[in-house]
Order: sequence, then C-alpha cells, then structure tokens
Amino acid sequence: MSELCSVEAVDDGVSVMTLNDPQRRNALSLELTAQMTAALDTLETDGTTRALVVTGAGRAFCAGADLSQLGASREQGLRSIYEGFLRVATSPLVTIAAVNGAAVGAGMNLALACDVRVAARSARFDTRFMQLGIGPGGGHTWWLQRLTGPQTTAAMVLCSEILDAEDAQRVGLVWSTVDDDELLVGARRIASNAASAPAQLLRRTKATLAATATGSHAEALETELVTQVWSMDQPAFAERLAALQSQIRRSD
Repeated sequence: MSELCSVEAVDDGVSVMTLNDPQRRNALSLELTAQMTAALDTLETDGTTRALVVTGAGRAFCAGADLSQLGASREQGLRSIYEGFLRVATSPLVTIAAVNGAAVGAGMNLALACDVRVAARSARFDTRFMQLGIGPGGGHTWWLQRLTGPQTTAAMVLCSEILDAEDAQRVGLVWSTVDDDELLVGARRIASNAASAPAQLLRRTKATLAATATGSHAEALETELVTQVWSMDQPAFAERLAALQSQIRRSD
C-alpha cells in the first residue's frame, strides 16, 4: 500500500498529518481514508501526541471524494469515504486544519471536522455539490450552518458561492488567515498552545466543549464542574499553581 497519508511528529505533543496524493489533489479515496483512520488510531494511543495539524501536500488541501471508486455500492461506498473525516471529527486529539489550497466538497468536510481552521491566503472553500449534481453529504450542512449560519450555508451550498481565505475568516469558517509560507508555522503554534496543557485535561476539556454545545447554561455549569473538580485533584494543577504563585512573589 502506497503512503497516501504521512504523519510526522514535529514538536512536543504536536504531530502533522499530511494527505499525500498531490497528483490527484489529495482526493479522498477508499485507500486514503483507510490510512487516515489507521494513522489516527496510532496517534491517539501513542501517549505523546496531544494536538494534530491536518494539511495537504502540493497546491490543494483536499479536492473532495473520489466518487469513481463507489461503483454500485452507493450508500456503503459513501459511508466508507466519510470514515476519514468523521474519524477526525470524533478524535479526542485537538485538531487544527492547515488549509493550504482548495478545500472542495468532502475536502471541506475534512476542514470542518477539525476543531480550528487556519487558512493560507491561497485557500478556497468550495462546496461544489450542486455543480456536480449531487446532494451534500457527510454532515456538511450541519457543520457549515453551525459555524457560519443559514445564509452563508445557503449561498455556498445552493448558490455555489466560493469563499477565499479572507471571506472565510469574515464569516467564521476559519480562525485566521496567514501567508502561504507561514501556514504550517501558524497552525503548529496554535497546536503547540493546546499541547502544552496536561494530556488528560486536554481530552476531557474537548469532551466538555462537545457536551456543552447544546443545552442550557445550568446544564453546562454542572458538566464543567465535574472536570473542574477532577482537575484540581491532579498533580499538574498543584504544580502549575505553585509555579504561578512563585512567579507572582518574584514580581512583587
């Protein structure tokens, strides 16, 4: 099996996963999604990776799904393609999409599946489903509406509007826009900030974000309290609190 998905540990607690099929603009084939899933299985259990940057090789982030592989297996084939970006969406690692070029269709889903998106100035966000005569899939409309609202989603999905990096940042689709040659530096900086937190606390807090995305403030308070009380009993809290108190004393 050729290496269509490469992983590199680049910093303390940070790894980079690169879709590595630039001749096909990193389209999501069954082979590529299987390798993405296997890579995440390894990263999540290796005990060292806490944050993951996801990017594409070459000039595209991901050109979407390779629908030519589906054959007669419509539903199951689509579900198999979904597995790659859905695996990213459900990962306990903090995930940062470094969008280095076109993110199209299911390739947009891969970016949407990440916790944070950083876009190079050359990035383009293109749903393209209507132009291909196929309905959106993989949770595309759910993700996009939650991030950008119904009007932007309608413009992109129904009217085939394409957003460049700055417009994507303006509507809340991406967190920041950077020069192309600064993309991985910027994405790794954000990932490093996350990876500096205690590993178990980071995972539990990401789960808290998911749990409190819906429901009332009172429910969120109770959900947060569980992890907050747990964290105060961990050695890292005592160590970091002592370090902060020492720093304050020195500055007095």
